Amino acid sequence: MTTDMTEGRIIPQLTEFTIPLVLGNLFQLTYNAADSVIVGKFVGDDALAAVGTAGPVMNMVILFISGMCMGAGILMSTQYGAKKYDQLERQISTTMLGGLAFSAVVAVLLVLFAYPLLNLLQVPGDIIHSAAVYLRIVFVGLVFTFIYNFFSNTLRALGDSKVPLYFLIISAILNVMLDLLFVVVMKWGVPGSAAATVLSEALCCLFCMIYIKRKIPILCLGKKWKVFDISILWRTFTYGITSALQQMCIQLGKICVQTVVNVQGVAFIAAFTAINRVDDFAMTPQQNIAHAATTFMAQNKGAGKIRRMKRGFLSSIILQAVYTSVIAVVVFVLSRPIMQLFVSDGSEEVIRLGVSYLQLIAFMYFMPSATNIIQGFFRGLGDLKVTLISTILNMSARFLSAWLMIHVMGGGFECLAWANFVGWIAMLAFQVPMILTRWRKETELFEK
Repeated sequence: MTTDMTEGRIIPQLTEFTIPLVLGNLFQLTYNAADSVIVGKFVGDDALAAVGTAGPVMNMVILFISGMCMGAGILMSTQYGAKKYDQLERQISTTMLGGLAFSAVVAVLLVLFAYPLLNLLQVPGDIIHSAAVYLRIVFVGLVFTFIYNFFSNTLRALGDSKVPLYFLIISAILNVMLDLLFVVVMKWGVPGSAAATVLSEALCCLFCMIYIKRKIPILCLGKKWKVFDISILWRTFTYGITSALQQMCIQLGKICVQTVVNVQGVAFIAAFTAINRVDDFAMTPQQNIAHAATTFMAQNKGAGKIRRMKRGFLSSIILQAVYTSVIAVVVFVLSRPIMQLFVSDGSEEVIRLGVSYLQLIAFMYFMPSATNIIQGFFRGLGDLKVTLISTILNMSARFLSAWLMIHVMGGGFECLAWANFVGWIAMLAFQVPMILTRWRKETELFEK
């Protein structure tokens, strides 16, 4: 069910839109862990390592596609809010046709160059074959990955965040069930795990298209699905590529910080792995509130409702403050029990390192809540260059400060929290002047 966010009570709309996003991301994190458990437990360590080493390549490609679809979604939100339905239909059909062609070409290239990519990552010879097989099977289904991301972002652009959640849950359950069938029962090993991923996504896309045909008239384009406008495709690409690069910069930044950690010993690495999982769970709702703000801002920009945009932005800040206050207290108070979930009783050093980080970072969670909501503001206005530049500044400052504090100054594990803080400061130093300037310009534009 689509939602027009240009009318009605703002905080209930933002909350209702955000909750499915939060549940979806948390569900994704949980089922990804279950997927790894099945492979590791029933096939072996080598199989788990093969799937793990294939992860960076697969994640970069998926993040790129997701970013492109997110960029297209911003354009759709603006057109939907402005009630420009003919333009919206052309946007939808052009994005679908262009995305299908792009996904097919990329899939072929990645299948052909799977081994060179894995060699570039220095994957050990005894698992490179299994990793290549896994990647090739997953990339054969890359078109289904695009279709799912396309429909999910399109529905969110129209104000519906619930249905994408339902299909994510269906896909996750199918993936786990097929994993058990192919890996445990049929003994297909790593290829079975990859096949389960592709088949679950394919079935999810089928169900999604059936639902849209029956329930979402605005997406039943009929012959208009054949409409392809090169000018629209170029504009979509300029929006999407910036969003995609931003997603990839975040991943690259995390990999760079990981290189700083990897030379500090096993306890450092284990604690870093655990606290990253905690940060993911803690910060994901912040990102989802920002995504809700993006859709809200884009729809109301299209409708020319500047005052409602202001109220929506301030309402998003309130939601961020309430959530962050709660999660900060939870992480600080329960830091030790949280770390004990990840390690055995004998790993006291890992627990100590993790607690030192969590009790410090808990007070810093207000920083990413601020950066995320400003990111949502600029995405909603379609100014993705600001979000890309601020992300690059964040990840660069984080990596450099972590390297200086740990490698050069000989600091401890808590320096990773301070490195995050430096990254967020760099981000805000760029964002705050930009948002004040842009806010003034938008106000003057709509008041003319």
